[in-house]
Amino acid sequence: MRKPLLIAATVTTLALAVTPLAGAAVAGGQQHEQQGHHHGHRGHHPMSGPLPGGYKHLVVIYEENHSFDNLYGDWGSVDGQQVRGLSDPAVATHSAQVDQDAARTPFTCLFQDDVNLATPPLSATCHDPHAVNQTTYTSAMPDGYDSHFGNAPYSIDDYIGPTDKTCPDPATRGPDNGVPKQTGLPGGCTRDLVHRFYQEQYQIDGGRQDRYMSGSDAVGLTMGHYDTRQLPVYRYLHSAGAPKYVVADNFFQSAFGGSFLNHQWLVAARTPLDTGGATPTAANSTIDSNGMPIKTPLYTPTGAVADNQLTQKCADGMNHYEDACGNFAVNTVQPSNPPYGNGAKIPLINDTDYPNIGDELSDAGISWNWYSGGWDNALTDFAHAGEAGYVKKAPLFQFHHQPLNYFANYAPGQPGRAHLQDETKFIAAAKDGTLPTVSFVKPYGAENEHPGYASEPNGSDHLVDLLKAVTEGGQAGNTLVVVTYDEFGGQWDHVSPPSLANGAQAGTADKWGPGTRIPALVVARNLRHDGVDHTAYDTTSIVATIEDSFGLAPLGSRDAAVNPLDNAVAAGGR
Repeated sequence: MRKPLLIAATVTTLALAVTPLAGAAVAGGQQHEQQGHHHGHRGHHPMSGPLPGGYKHLVVIYEENHSFDNLYGDWGSVDGQQVRGLSDPAVATHSAQVDQDAARTPFTCLFQDDVNLATPPLSATCHDPHAVNQTTYTSAMPDGYDSHFGNAPYSIDDYIGPTDKTCPDPATRGPDNGVPKQTGLPGGCTRDLVHRFYQEQYQIDGGRQDRYMSGSDAVGLTMGHYDTRQLPVYRYLHSAGAPKYVVADNFFQSAFGGSFLNHQWLVAARTPLDTGGATPTAANSTIDSNGMPIKTPLYTPTGAVADNQLTQKCADGMNHYEDACGNFAVNTVQPSNPPYGNGAKIPLINDTDYPNIGDELSDAGISWNWYSGGWDNALTDFAHAGEAGYVKKAPLFQFHHQPLNYFANYAPGQPGRAHLQDETKFIAAAKDGTLPTVSFVKPYGAENEHPGYASEPNGSDHLVDLLKAVTEGGQAGNTLVVVTYDEFGGQWDHVSPPSLANGAQAGTADKWGPGTRIPALVVARNLRHDGVDHTAYDTTSIVATIEDSFGLAPLGSRDAAVNPLDNAVAAGGR
């Protein structure tokens, strides 16, 4: 018997007095909001399959760490409809980055420490950072920071090209501030950026979107973006014979923070509890008066801070899900099931108390698998860990990107374990036309687009390969593909996340999120045309779609309230 989850029924709001409606699209200078089908009121599909549009198979491709503006901001228009990107008038009021002071003093420049962005000729506006009036800043700028960039979004491609040799050796990862140009591997990699639970809330700044730089270890890199129309996936989708697509330009990561937590929300629609008892295996965070747990180059804490794996302690020492305090795991922890890496673990999650979408699909007799790039090699690496002379086959395998491996039902020898498979099996099944009803696909680290250790264009190439495997395979005519990203990767976006204060339907915002807007596509071989969908979604819209389609119970309050993806499919005219 399933036990209801400890999900808050009460939702909280972000203070968004200066922001436009989330879920509102700007078209011809007018704001409008496209309301979605409410969860549980899905219409009949015209075809024989249970999924939106009558599709029989769903493939979810889960990429890594990019905000919508960072990757899709230059998408432009689709079939006469404007994608809400960097041309949106709201960018003008949601892009200037500010200091931590109460007056929110705008910075003069975007400071850089990525080795390949910190060295261009100094601009006429920004000069040397040490010559800028330091009273503007909370503290003097550290040595080594240059200010070529004005306080506005800029194109990364102007400085780091897709073939530049700036990617690190997978075995060493390279320096924190990036690999100097022409000394690394090809692919145009940048450094990584902080993307954690408390930092992102500070960066969003109540929906103003103006503290991404001051809240980041990568400072001005947060405001960079790619030339969307040069991305391999964009070029593929606009090539002759490509499948049709819909851009969902109002799609947000479910939870604030990074990959671990958002993977959990993808499969379980909730934040896991560290059940280690009075002394949990991971540590609580401590935040200052601004909600920050750490010092950055442009942020000085106002009190004691500690940036750890768990939420801050509750005042009464208990665990309160609705207040996001207690022993809830929000930053990266390791699974207790193998394979796992170094660092704090949490105990196995009890599926009876806290089920996931895999459990529900299995109980309903619906075929499904989680396919992960490098899974088989990671198991081999784990089995041979510590052996003299052994060279890892999957050095960039990310253990915390395997959310089901945190659950007891997916331990070795348990029934769920068979659903955790290698990505090579997905590609073979897609080509052969033997995919299960639901497939989750997680690319390997080197191919998942994650800044710091993966190349954006190379990862986009791999995404194209996955799309081709499905849309040219034996089930192309009845398979729906959803492409999205786990989280924002520390990168700015100008659209405020949903909350009750700005027009989202009740129940879609709480203490856990949603966070920054992220890229999302719906792709299928037999959609009639390309399109844009402005409906408000978050990552749990994916499980809501599965639940609606197959009559499964919601896992929590968020997936019970969000819009499923019906409108996105309808925008393609199936």
